[in-house]
Amino acid sequence: MVDLGIGQREGMAIYVHVPFCPSKCGYCDFNSYAVGQLASGEGIVDRTVRAIIAEIRGSRLAGVPAKTIFFGGGTPTYVSAEQLDELLRAVVETHPPVEGCEITSEANPGTVDASKFASMRASGFNRISLGAQSFLDSDLLRLDRVHRAGDIERAVDSARSAGIENLNLDLMFALPDQSVRAWNQNLARALALAPEHLSLYCLTIEQNTAFYKKQLRNELNLPDDESQRKMYEDCVSVCADHGYGLYEISNFAKAGRECQHNLCYWRGENYAGYGPGAVGCVPVEVDGQWERMRTTNLKHPERYCDAVERGAVVYFEHEILTDEVQEMERIMLGLRLTEGLTVESPNLGKLVDCGWLEECEFGVESRYRLTPEGRHFCSEVALELIP
Repeated sequence: MVDLGIGQREGMAIYVHVPFCPSKCGYCDFNSYAVGQLASGEGIVDRTVRAIIAEIRGSRLAGVPAKTIFFGGGTPTYVSAEQLDELLRAVVETHPPVEGCEITSEANPGTVDASKFASMRASGFNRISLGAQSFLDSDLLRLDRVHRAGDIERAVDSARSAGIENLNLDLMFALPDQSVRAWNQNLARALALAPEHLSLYCLTIEQNTAFYKKQLRNELNLPDDESQRKMYEDCVSVCADHGYGLYEISNFAKAGRECQHNLCYWRGENYAGYGPGAVGCVPVEVDGQWERMRTTNLKHPERYCDAVERGAVVYFEHEILTDEVQEMERIMLGLRLTEGLTVESPNLGKLVDCGWLEECEFGVESRYRLTPEGRHFCSEVALELIP
């Protein structure tokens, strides 16, 4: 087993990026590609799957246990059930899973059926994160999604029939032309399906997306700030009424069903990344000292495959994380968690007095966390606390 210096026995989070989608959604800024728009067509899918498997099996981290495994994208379920099985087998043979390892795949309701879920469950996937986004067809059309509302219920039924007992639904609010009433209808539809976890995100307009260009042309009629605030507050209250705890600003879970993989990110733990555009952050030895290095793989599938096949380095950028950078990220990410974080700052009193921070207990530690009001100002609070 490779010596990572720290955190080795507990294992690390493992992320696999599958960059393909049936189409590119207008709001999406992730490293994803509509296969029909790639010059190499469907052939690049098989080639990329083989390359990801080769990258995993050739990893210098081989032997380090998997604390969690997460397949993201893109749309992992765009590839075949057999390919998902081959990818997961490569991971578990390279990173033996710890007992009770959470093994998640994202899924698009339009790219799954009962047979694929059954195959995935047999392969070892025990958690599905379903990209529902909305239960209104009008929203899904505006978002350029390939599925329709009815596909969500069918996908949930198929997942349950396959034995998936840990299910997340992704939904977005503050969509173009969305009212507070329509958002609450979405929430009600989602809760009726009784998922173990809900990820409820406010739509963010990112550069290099079709939505960003539409916004520049004043073609997006987005809800005003007051409506967005009401939508979020409804998330918190309605989810609480149905037994979902808010454990991160945008994430709600039944007791014990918090996403363990994402908690690794938010708590600043080590993680390995495989596939085009995947990001990893692991300890490396530099001049006899252990440092954390973050790497980002080549993003375009063809360039990534070329590098793997030539035996070349697959990441195109890397960064040694200084103590200052790690502290900044610890504060920015830790503030998102309801469990709070330990922090020292001359601005603590001011933030408590204005009602944005509150003191709390976590185990034997005294911590600080955002108040309900402070959640609307997470970035501003972080800037006040970062040394």
